[in-house]
Amino acid sequence: MIMTNSLSSTLKLSAIGLSLLVVSGCAAQGGEQQSWMDKTDSDVAEARSMANEALGTANSAQRDAQAALKMARENRQAMDRMFQKSMQK
Repeated sequence: MIMTNSLSSTLKLSAIGLSLLVVSGCAAQGGEQQSWMDKTDSDVAEARSMANEALGTANSAQRDAQAALKMARENRQAMDRMFQKSMQK
């Protein structure tokens, strides 16, 4: 009976110790996850900033391309007029 009590006490202490290890491991992992999430939030903010900058650059490039297309069309019309004049002579 003494051996049974000793074994029972050892098992109880082992279970308590194991529970403490699991709880402390979960707490440590929770802290790591929070740290990772904090980094993720700053990465998201940085990515959003870069995306906004890229959007501004793309909009500027589109305006430049539209202006160049307009100039090309105007030049073509002028060349067509010059060709028509030369054909009439």
